[in-house]
Amino acid sequence: MRIAVFGAGGPTGRELLTQALAAGHEVTAVTRRPQAVAACEGLTVTAADARDAEAVAEVVAGQDAVLSALGVPPGKGPVTLYSTAARHVTAAMERHGAGRLLVVSSSVLDPGWRPSGAFFFNNVLDPYVNRVIARAAHEDMRRMEEVVRASRTDWTIVRPSGLFDHPGPTPYLLAEDSADGVFTARSDLAASMLAQVSEDRFSHRAMGVATTRVRPNVPRMIWREIRKNAGAGRPEERALESSPR
Repeated sequence: MRIAVFGAGGPTGRELLTQALAAGHEVTAVTRRPQAVAACEGLTVTAADARDAEAVAEVVAGQDAVLSALGVPPGKGPVTLYSTAARHVTAAMERHGAGRLLVVSSSVLDPGWRPSGAFFFNNVLDPYVNRVIARAAHEDMRRMEEVVRASRTDWTIVRPSGLFDHPGPTPYLLAEDSADGVFTARSDLAASMLAQVSEDRFSHRAMGVATTRVRPNVPRMIWREIRKNAGAGRPEERALESSPR
């Protein structure tokens, strides 16, 4: 299957590339920084900005599926990347008849998301990190979701919880709208997205993804994500994605 991955230079994008190539897909990595993506068999690296409608249309043509792992660091400034990219991608997919579309959003966008047994997160971290620090990003994610829902594509909105790195997929939890968990391993997020490329369980629905078998060291995770954010400084490399984005 031919798959285009937007935001391929970020941590989630790189995990998508690794798993998609291992599964035998023909993958196009779309990134503003092609030098950050190592060349390998089965991979085409394309330098393109998701905010450029013409560039997006060129990438989407001929693809069987489009996966978006675009993201921005939390901050006080306005955010438009998610919704702008969504408009360009959906328009291009409608024009060229590309198949599945999966976009990474956040569990925060489900008003009913309150992970079980997570008092400190629900009452301290979530109100401050997600509702204040990452507010602008989440507002644009909401606009992105509206664009995707209104499109004529075969879409799935993917909502992880707080993202962290883990060596490989685990028996992750899936649920409509959001899953009951504070954290999501990037390996599980990527695995769930690639599984949905050829499935229709969550077609035209939002899919929550949570990791329940392993948990990150929270202070270490936050520190690592802050360092990634400070070093990246690029809008397609999400720092505290989904929770912690």
